[in-house]
Order: sequence, then structure tokens, then C-alpha cells
Amino acid sequence: MASSTQSPRPNLAFRQLRGQRSPGEFAAAVRRAAREIGERVSCDARYVGRVEAGEIRCPNYAYERVFLHMFPGRTLADLGFAPRAQVRGRGARAGTGAPHGHGTPRSTRSTTGTTSTSTSTSTSTSTSTSTSTSTTKTPHTTIQLYESHPSGSDPRACDPYAIQTHEESDVQRRAFMTGSTATVATASLGPIGLALSAPAEAAARRGRRIGEAEIGAVEEAVRKIRLLDDRHGADGLYRRAAAPLRTAYALLDAGTTRQSASERLHAGAGELAISVGWLAHDSGRFDDARSHYAEALATARVSGDSALEAHAFCNTAFLARDAGRPREAVRAAQAGTSAARHGGSHRLLSLLALREAGGWAGLGDRAGCEQSLARAHALFDSGPSDADPEWMSFYGPAELEGLEAQCWSALGEWERAARHARRAAATASAQTPQFTRNIALYTAELADDLARAGCPDEAATAGLRVLALLYEVQSSRIQSMLATTARVLLPHRRASGVAGFLERHAALPLAQAV
Repeated sequence: MASSTQSPRPNLAFRQLRGQRSPGEFAAAVRRAAREIGERVSCDARYVGRVEAGEIRCPNYAYERVFLHMFPGRTLADLGFAPRAQVRGRGARAGTGAPHGHGTPRSTRSTTGTTSTSTSTSTSTSTSTSTSTSTTKTPHTTIQLYESHPSGSDPRACDPYAIQTHEESDVQRRAFMTGSTATVATASLGPIGLALSAPAEAAARRGRRIGEAEIGAVEEAVRKIRLLDDRHGADGLYRRAAAPLRTAYALLDAGTTRQSASERLHAGAGELAISVGWLAHDSGRFDDARSHYAEALATARVSGDSALEAHAFCNTAFLARDAGRPREAVRAAQAGTSAARHGGSHRLLSLLALREAGGWAGLGDRAGCEQSLARAHALFDSGPSDADPEWMSFYGPAELEGLEAQCWSALGEWERAARHARRAAATASAQTPQFTRNIALYTAELADDLARAGCPDEAATAGLRVLALLYEVQSSRIQSMLATTARVLLPHRRASGVAGFLERHAALPLAQAV
């Protein structure tokens, strides 16, 4: 993979598919194909040029669906794109002047003078052991890093959940056979690539500055945590993810040799703090989450990183709403909007408007909620853009519907909430089946809304779908929602399907039943 001084590798496969059409003509064909499947993409000649130049290593999910529709039977790997697992997160910069999120992740190597070979070729692998052969001329500290996905011709190469070694498959099968989903998630996290804080402290004591390997490891930790959370939820990951976060901040203390490297390290550490904060948030550890988000916000302010600041405020607003502090949620969302205003991402502004709507709903302010929802929809309809942060890959039509459902639920309009939750679950299942946690979340929201809307039989059916997903997803948020639904349905035990749901829910292990 490219280092900070190398140019992106041109995407020759994509260029060949364009054929004799000009970039503008091909962009028009992309937009037509998007309309055919109900997508909206703002593709133009510049975007096509960036893809062909290798600057866009893997498209966002909207573009992915359009490209696969245009070229049926081909995979993203066939179109010349890199595996998504290499770019899931706030990507490394391709050069010193590149903006955040449009670079290339760093190669998996030890510090200067060391070469490493590993028995694993998957970032999701949990049991692979890494063996390093060092050809060091002077003593130095090494940090064990991830092994990257191969970019070969495997047709599954752009599916981060399909890429796994036979070794990993066996471990996950054994874990599922014993009923321990948390084991799968935490085993997949494995030795997360940063050997706690000792190497960074050693580097600081010896006066050695932090280099590309360490910065790349921080960025890779962010990507891996997000991929695992998308699939498994937070409960099995939180404590495992705290160690690399400590390391990242120790690396900041050790210092870097260049301003560009310092900016990348601050951004990576801040994004890692947000990722770990989200794991705490989703697993019900609100105080821990608040601390991590505050840490990310402080990092953003120190480094003058408005994009990181917007992200931190966005998550803080969400946490405040869930923690019963709706006025703080409104203020945090508005602060995030101010930080994101000049970033050029309508989708980020849309998500922040939804965060504000959730706060207004929590305050019982229907007018404020409706105004924010209208703004969120208008901004979302502007479509995706190159300025959208990579961490927002989860934010699509399903998430928009799901967050609106939560607003109407907070306002006590259960039938309206159920309509949006139903759309969210259906859309997520059809468009982003890899986001298993989100499918479970939307379906749990649907079950609760239906139960409160006086539809116990439908609520039980939805609840059973969530129970089936709990073998794969560990999220205290979802488990708590399901427990609340079970309590609401208790008086309706005789309704069709309700008794079966209640019995299945009661049979859950205590850790899952909440």
C-alpha cells in the first residue's frame, strides 16, 4: 500500500469500463443508473476522474449499489476498488496536502528498520498469530500491527464481513456453537494492533519520534472497531478497545517529526476516542461515553480540527438524548452544525439536524422537532458528496427513517413512529444487510412502537425477529428496548404470538434479557 510520499494507484479496470465515453458522459450514465434503482448520487466528471486516478479507493454504499447495477455480475474488486475494510474509518492522507478521509491506510509494519510477516491476511481475524522477522541495525521499539486484507481477485474482497481466513471461520463457528456472540466479537478484535502504551512510552524515553507505522496502527484500530460494531454491537468490544485508545494518547505525548503527521495522529486519536465512546454508549456505560466524547472534543479543539469537532458534538448530542438530557442534546447538535457548516457535507448537516430533532422531541417541543426533521430531509435529499466523512457510511435512508421513528416515539405518536421504524428495518435489510446491529435496532424500535400502538400480535412478530438476531448482535441498547417491549406486552399474553415471544424472551440468558 502507498506511503505518504507515494501517489495513488490508478484504477485501470474502471477506466477500461468507461470505454470511449468521456468522463462527463459516463457520469451522466451513472446518474441515470442511480435513478433506475432509486438512488441519488451527485456524480460528475471530476468524481469519475478521481476514481480513475485511484483517489477514491472504495465507493460509498450508494455508489456501490449503482456501480453493481450498471455492471451486473461484477464485484467491486472487478471494478478495481480496494476492500472496504481498508478504508472503513477516517482514512489516512494520501499526501501531506490531502484532506482527511481521502488517503490510503498505512501498511502493516513495525517501526523503521523492521520488516514483518504474518500468518494472517485478514483484519477481522481473531486467532491468527503474527510472527515478525526483524532486520534491525539499532535497538528500537516495535509495535505489532494489523495485517491488511489482500487486494487480489477474490470476488468477496470488498465485503469486509466475507473476508476471513479458514482459521477465523473455524473459531467463529466454534464460538457460535457455544452460544457466545461476545466471544466472536472480542476474538475478532484480537490483539488490536497496538501493544498497549509501553512502546509509545519507550519511544518517548528514548527520544524517538512517532512514525508512519504507529499512526497507521491508530487509523487501522478505528476501522476495525467500526467494522466489528457494525456487525456485532458494542457489548463484547468496549473493554478490548480501551487499550489501543490509551496507546493512541501515549503516542500523542511522544510527539511526531512533521506537522502533517501530528495532524493525522490527533485526528486518529480523536476518532478512536469517539469509536470507543460509542461502544460505551451503546453498551449502556453513559458516564464512560461522555468522558470519551469530551476527550475527542478536546483533541479536536487542540488540533483545530473542525471535522473531528463536528463528529464529537454529533455523538455527544445523541448521548445526551439517550441519557435524558434533551436540552443538552439540542445545544450539542447546534454546536456540531456550526463546526460542520463549512465542511461541504449536506449528509453530515442532515444527521446533526436529526440529532437536534431528537432533543426537541425529548423536550416535548413538537414544532421544534418538525422544523429540524424538515431540515434533515431537505439536506439529505441534496445527496451524498465527496465531502461526506467516511464514518458516516451508516447514514442512509434506513438510518434517516430510524431516527425519525425515535422522534415520534418520544412525542408519544406510536403509530407514526411504527411506520417509520418499519421502513427503516425493511430498507436496512434490503440495502445494508451487513449492518446487522442496525437491522436489529430498527426492528426492536418497531416492536416497541407496535406494542404501544395497540398491535400486540405484530409487536410479538417483530420481537421474535430481534431475538433471532441477538445470537449475532450484542447491544445493551437493543436488549433494553426488547425488555421494555416484553413488559408492555405482558397484559396481552393471550394475543396471537405474544406468549411465544414472552417465553423466548424469558429464556434468554440474564446478560441478554437485561
